[in-house]
Amino acid sequence: MEFSLSSLLFIVFIVMILQPVLAGRVFAVRRAQAIRSIERKRKSRVITMIHRQEKRNLFGVNVSRMIDLEDAQSIISAIKATPDDTPIDLVLHTPGGLVIAAMQIARAVEAHPAKVTVYVPIYAMSGGTLIALAADEIVMGEFSMLGPIDPQIMGISAASIIAARDAKPVEHVSDVAMVLADVSDKAIRQVTRGAVEIMTPRIKRDKAEALAHKLASGTWTHDYALTPAEAQDLGLEITVGMPPDILDLMKLYPAPVKQSAVEFLPFDPPGRKMS
Repeated sequence: MEFSLSSLLFIVFIVMILQPVLAGRVFAVRRAQAIRSIERKRKSRVITMIHRQEKRNLFGVNVSRMIDLEDAQSIISAIKATPDDTPIDLVLHTPGGLVIAAMQIARAVEAHPAKVTVYVPIYAMSGGTLIALAADEIVMGEFSMLGPIDPQIMGISAASIIAARDAKPVEHVSDVAMVLADVSDKAIRQVTRGAVEIMTPRIKRDKAEALAHKLASGTWTHDYALTPAEAQDLGLEITVGMPPDILDLMKLYPAPVKQSAVEFLPFDPPGRKMS
């Protein structure tokens, strides 16, 4: 059977189209197996929210994911389908996203009767931190990160907009700046109130208010990395030490296939004989 050049090119094209789809299915099956293994070991319900840049279409275009209302709907459905006496292990890896979606998830986490543990293998910033605040326990790795929950207005810190308005006489502030500052003021109050609401069942109200104000009022830049030690100093109950099976699960959410700037070989102890 002979193949023309056009036939070979067509086959190559089909393989290129199917490869990301097939690879995605393989990883999906391996993730399901890993999640089921963790559930059996811990006797819990495992829910993951992993936002990474992955190839989302046939042409390999990278799409950066953030917390949205679809995530909220899926997680709330999973939590409501979990028996009241079953603990939940929620694995978060996210840069944040919509405040309304993060708050919906946080309220569902707080409302679950059994223990909810949030695992942060690498980072859970902004809305991810807001969700973590609702958990009974937050488990972080030695180098994991949380972040401030200060709202952003049109990509600008709400606290900075207010500071810019207050830095000059009101007659020198434009109407647009006044409107943005008014929205910013409301946004900070709303996020602070929401954070206090989800923390008060486990933390005294005065402590929750102080913590919420610190995280939401623009104390740091929005991308500031809160280390486990800093989070503990703020009053959060943080357990440091990421279980290996959670780290192994993270490996099954691959980033786009590309040439990495980081390379290393598996560790080969001195004196080890080649088999």
